[in-house]
Amino acid sequence: MQYSSRHLEDLVGRLAKLPGIGKKTAQRLAFHLLRTDKEEAVGLAAAIARVRDEVSTCERCGNVAETQPCYFCADERRDGTVLCVVEHPGDVLALEKSGAYRGQYYVLRGTLAPLDGVTAADLRIDRLLERVKSEGIREVILALNPTSQGEATSHFLAEVLGGLGVQITRIARGVPMGSEIELSDQATLARALEGRKQI
Repeated sequence: MQYSSRHLEDLVGRLAKLPGIGKKTAQRLAFHLLRTDKEEAVGLAAAIARVRDEVSTCERCGNVAETQPCYFCADERRDGTVLCVVEHPGDVLALEKSGAYRGQYYVLRGTLAPLDGVTAADLRIDRLLERVKSEGIREVILALNPTSQGEATSHFLAEVLGGLGVQITRIARGVPMGSEIELSDQATLARALEGRKQI
């Protein structure tokens, strides 16, 4: 499609690259930004720039962070003996919204996918093992998405953690197979955490 403005065309093209945003939605968003007041549009651009410049990865848990360690790792009120392993930072946010978990996190930032070249080294699983050994962790909760890759990664983690003398649990099947934790509602996540079972 030919736009009367190359800047508008560039914006629509960039918005369309975002997950879940098609060409028509990108076009609607771009025209909305043209109609909104300049302060709002500039504020959005500044927020995007700040996130790119000031948000990084927590070296301890792999979650998003503005400080080292991140907010959750630095919170001494959290139970340091329980560690919840998730795939992505969005999963941490979803579990926190459930209000059912007050321990620490470890974010893998993916799952094992040998055909795509993703190995245990890419997921910093060696760092996970170090944390379990050195920090007095008594329970590791596997809260990975119920997909084939999430299941395979959970089984792998249960195997490698099995000899460390910690209880290994997984969230209950309140989260339906094929869905993602980040998209689950709060009540489902709360039930899934409360009903976790030992592997």
